Amino acid sequence: MASDRKLEHIQLALESQTKLSDQDRRFIYEPMLSAHPENPDLSIHFLGKTMQTPIWVSSMTGGTGVARTINGNIARACREFGMGMGLGSCRRLLFDKTHWDDFNFRDEIGNQPFWANLGIAQIEELLASKSTQAIVDLVGELRADGLIVHVNPLQEWFQPEGNRLKQSPLQTIQQLLDLVSLKVIVKEVGQGFGPESLRQLLALPIEAIEFGAYGGTNFSKLEMLRGNQQKPESNLPFAFVGQSANQMVDSVNQILKENPNPACRQLIISGGVQNALNGYYLTSKSELPAVFGMASAVLKHTSESYESLENFLQNQVQALSLAKAYLKINPDYHG
Repeated sequence: MASDRKLEHIQLALESQTKLSDQDRRFIYEPMLSAHPENPDLSIHFLGKTMQTPIWVSSMTGGTGVARTINGNIARACREFGMGMGLGSCRRLLFDKTHWDDFNFRDEIGNQPFWANLGIAQIEELLASKSTQAIVDLVGELRADGLIVHVNPLQEWFQPEGNRLKQSPLQTIQQLLDLVSLKVIVKEVGQGFGPESLRQLLALPIEAIEFGAYGGTNFSKLEMLRGNQQKPESNLPFAFVGQSANQMVDSVNQILKENPNPACRQLIISGGVQNALNGYYLTSKSELPAVFGMASAVLKHTSESYESLENFLQNQVQALSLAKAYLKINPDYHG
């Protein structure tokens, strides 16, 4: 009843006070310019396909007991919501198909973007042993759209079982591009890329850069926690270096002022993007076509149930729809 609603408003009014210090200055709120969104068009042409929702489920897991269920739920959700998916590291599949069913989800995801994933250390080793056909075969057998190469020199250094890179990741990726015709995405794993790394990557004929920025899951810190008995405390400060997603968008936009036509022209903005409003801000601010990646939040919900994941993603789509209808980027905000 209306009277009950009014009474509830009165009771909650004091609890609903806001402070200017809490104001989200990233946006300008324009309430006069749109009806409530119904079936809004959130689609974007990305990686050669049309995604209905600009959300990328960033690479996470593979080759573990629960990976099949987690990856299967993510693939199903990507098909339902029109999103893209990057697999966790496919290293185990290179020469042993024991865990094949943990990764083989092309049928579940349908025609949505679906990408395999290998680390820069594995790429370097395969190039050195002239085994690049194993990479091509992996991508082909998974029916993946291409290969994500995750660049993780700090993680490898701190990982108890880690590999040592014998050349720069840039050299390895250039060699890979020279030898195979695969589509390639390059990503970091939780500490992002500095401006010069971004400049060099944008000059390469790769499909996209995925930020893997500082602010989300940090795999260097994860390895320090795993190997805390083997590594001294002096290593811990390395867990706190890196670039945030916001800093990296600013860096790319600045690079585009100097070179408006880079070879790479797509971004997956990931790393600390906890909700749709953050993703909307960052992708709207980007001068290059961009989607935003989510990993830990998706992992949390898919670990509970598919229904939990579905409900979470429905809420994100609704938030994106409202943001698109009523929020504009504040050009004077420089946070």
